[in-house]
Amino acid sequence: MVRRRRADLDRLYALLADLADRVGGARKLKDCTGYMDWPDRGVYVFFAPGETRSPDQHRVTRVGTHAVSAGSGTSLWDRLKGHYGTGAGSSAHPHGGNHRGSVYRERVGEAIIERHALHDDYPDWGTRWSGVDGDRGAVRDEEYPLERRVSTYVREQPFLWIDLDDEPGPDSDRAFVERNAIALLSNFERSTVDPRADDWLGRHSRSRKIRASGLWNVAHVDEGYDPAFLDRLERAVEGTTPP
Repeated sequence: MVRRRRADLDRLYALLADLADRVGGARKLKDCTGYMDWPDRGVYVFFAPGETRSPDQHRVTRVGTHAVSAGSGTSLWDRLKGHYGTGAGSSAHPHGGNHRGSVYRERVGEAIIERHALHDDYPDWGTRWSGVDGDRGAVRDEEYPLERRVSTYVREQPFLWIDLDDEPGPDSDRAFVERNAIALLSNFERSTVDPRADDWLGRHSRSRKIRASGLWNVAHVDEGYDPAFLDRLERAVEGTTPP
């Protein structure tokens, strides 16, 4: 099983390397805007900067998609913009964000709180608005410094996206690729293959699944994977043209 999983991981990373070659390399959110030629729907893969599994392969740190609920109209850029946060033109909180609208931002912020013992500074971080006891504007102001730190972290992560434009739904190709890629990459409660660096921020996460899996993901890290997703991913990569 370990040998097969290692081989499938090697194939996954080879496909991502091929994708990077086709599109001219990974991007960073700090360099992206909504005016770029984004596909309507797709799967995105974030990498850890400075952390490699081979001399030229950055290690995957998060896999995600969007619009997997039937009828959802969320676009790929909508989801990435939620992770990006606010821009320089935001009147109140430039280069901040809303972690209540992005689980990725929420989890990164939690880990920063744990690493630096900032619990007293951000008591409401991760609490839904319905559970916050206080004025929302005041809470946003209080959380703004951490939202900026999260933005800095997230925007520096190189990422790629795969154009998979099928109809929203739990059985979509996007959901299939996302679910199985996470399951393949995860080291949660299984023999460790391709372990994360000791100083990875996610090791300070409140979630054992994040700490043990090596991914900023919780869903699907404890599942088995269907290697057939690699064939679907390969077809999508082969159909990719430079933006």
